[in-house]
Amino acid sequence: LLDWVKYKGNPVLVPPPGIGVKDFRDPTTAWTGPQNGQWLLTIGSKIGKTGIALVYETSNFTSFKLLDGVLHAVPGTGMWECVDFYPVSTKKTNGLDTSYNGPGVKHVLKASLDDNKQDHYAIGTYDLAENKWTPDNPELDCGIGLRLDYGKYYASKTFYDPKKERRVLWGWIGETDSESADLQKGWASVQSIPRTVLYDKKTGTHLLQWPVEEIESLRAGDPIVKEVDLQPGSIELLRVDSAAELDIEVSFEVDKVALQGIIEADHVGFSCSTSEGAASRGILGPFGVIVIADQTLSELTPVYFYISKGADGRAETHFCADQTRSSEAPGVGKQVYGSSVPVLDGEKHSMRLLVDHSIVESFAQGGRTV
Repeated sequence: LLDWVKYKGNPVLVPPPGIGVKDFRDPTTAWTGPQNGQWLLTIGSKIGKTGIALVYETSNFTSFKLLDGVLHAVPGTGMWECVDFYPVSTKKTNGLDTSYNGPGVKHVLKASLDDNKQDHYAIGTYDLAENKWTPDNPELDCGIGLRLDYGKYYASKTFYDPKKERRVLWGWIGETDSESADLQKGWASVQSIPRTVLYDKKTGTHLLQWPVEEIESLRAGDPIVKEVDLQPGSIELLRVDSAAELDIEVSFEVDKVALQGIIEADHVGFSCSTSEGAASRGILGPFGVIVIADQTLSELTPVYFYISKGADGRAETHFCADQTRSSEAPGVGKQVYGSSVPVLDGEKHSMRLLVDHSIVESFAQGGRTV
């Protein structure tokens, strides 16, 4: 594909009546339809404040017909761009071709919400004959439930890798430098580390995202292994050659007896984004890893768990990344990102961090929350 000839019949797709020119973009990978030689694809749009996914059919990719109805719609979510739609296996541990459907399969609908620049997804069932997708849980519908990534992450897209039978996710990380700083350095934003995507069979509600195995080829030398007994308020220093490029895997074992005997009603309704970050301490957290820190700890980025527990005895784990002290530079975004993450019986609290200079990508519980 080195030489291209522009097709004379462009544009091959135009907005249907009632859809604005700017509210019609980013067609998905096509999948086979119920008729022989038929291909289907979906494209994001909106009607008022309702985000929608339109579906077109084609046999030649130059002539397209809009099908009746929509694949799915969610009121209040605004413009859907970069829509992604693909199957995941509920039984196997490999990815599936985009056209795969049948028993033991769920379908993921993902939309990038233009209003708040967040990537949301939901898991559900796709009826090919009726051209309809239905979420498993309406309370976790696309745009109002789970996010692919709770940090600075947007406009993602997956593809199927047939050689390794995996679905690979790419995403865009818009850094938080000012526009003037971007102009001065001559570039802006980076691509995320590619991730494999699988259905989380343990929860049945989440996807699992994990860095592609090729990343492990970048590791240099033997791993540094350390086991510590963390006391309240303590910081254990781990010496490495370079703190700017790291692949960190860590797990924490919480004292079960202590956890059951603690009542901490002060932090009911805890949220990473509305908290004071890692500086806000309670009985059950924070505990985690501090990266990109200087000698005096005037600059540091904590990635941590926080367990909140109400008077009813129910514990909820949160996975947070705190940027509030990441940089002393002015004009840089300094937020606390994160969300709750299910930690099931028998599981340790585990995280993996990929540190690459200005970017820290963080994966909790095998990629259940990122």
